[in-house]
Amino acid sequence: MALADGSVLVVEVLGGRLTRVRPDGVKELVAQTGGGPNGAALGPDRRCYVCNNGGVPLVELDGGLRPDPDPSAWTAGSIQRVDLATGAVETLYAGSEYGFSAPNDLVFDGHGGFWFTDHGKSWERVRERGGLYYAKADGSRLELAIAGVESPNGVGLSADGSDLYVAETFTGHVLRFEVVAPGKLRQPEAQAFFAPPGALLARAGPGLFLDSLAVDGAGHICVGTLGKGGILVIAPDGSGSQHIPFPDRLVTNICFGGADLRTAYITLSETGRLIAVDWPRPGLPLIGQ
Repeated sequence: MALADGSVLVVEVLGGRLTRVRPDGVKELVAQTGGGPNGAALGPDRRCYVCNNGGVPLVELDGGLRPDPDPSAWTAGSIQRVDLATGAVETLYAGSEYGFSAPNDLVFDGHGGFWFTDHGKSWERVRERGGLYYAKADGSRLELAIAGVESPNGVGLSADGSDLYVAETFTGHVLRFEVVAPGKLRQPEAQAFFAPPGALLARAGPGLFLDSLAVDGAGHICVGTLGKGGILVIAPDGSGSQHIPFPDRLVTNICFGGADLRTAYITLSETGRLIAVDWPRPGLPLIGQ
């Protein structure tokens, strides 16, 4: 996430830490979160909220390191809160208590709460179905809003907060949900069991797997893509899309910053780089930005 002083906060999933990147490229450790910090957002209290997926236990298989195929070796994730001034980390919600598995990304609304995705975990022949949750920043409320979402990853809100967008990694679907009250979504009507639980706004296309997203000031949904690395820019009504490639197969996230929010900060995770590019439209201001 981009901060007002021109620095950018990034999570390092494999490093288990939250890092600040200064405008001159200097990196500073903000906090050691442990586990697998996967997504972060600045809350209305100016503290950083982190989706921690719990980490991926690795074992030697087939001559290399692979995720442990034993489900009992995996740990449920959590929602953490980080004091940016001191680096203190606290667990706000634990998945072992509330039933979620691998929190992935989050977005704050204007009511003191945030939506987050539970991506689920995968083993050799098993993949957990994920869900979409709503939680209050003060730790007073967490509830499941929609279950049975396939590999939900990036999440974002429209400018007026009436639409919630979710990117599914493996299906390549971008879904739209109608927000009817703080933490409440319009439930889908009865439909075929294989249909997605939200309105299908867009499909990514062959070779594109979806990661985190951001919404720009004109309402376009901008999603990081894996495989064919880049940013998929989807029209607000889903009528069309454009894929902007970048030189990395794992383009995992985008956020907007700068004085006019026209600078896009993009994470190239295969090569471990954070880049800044000019964007044709300003980004949508976020809570806490």
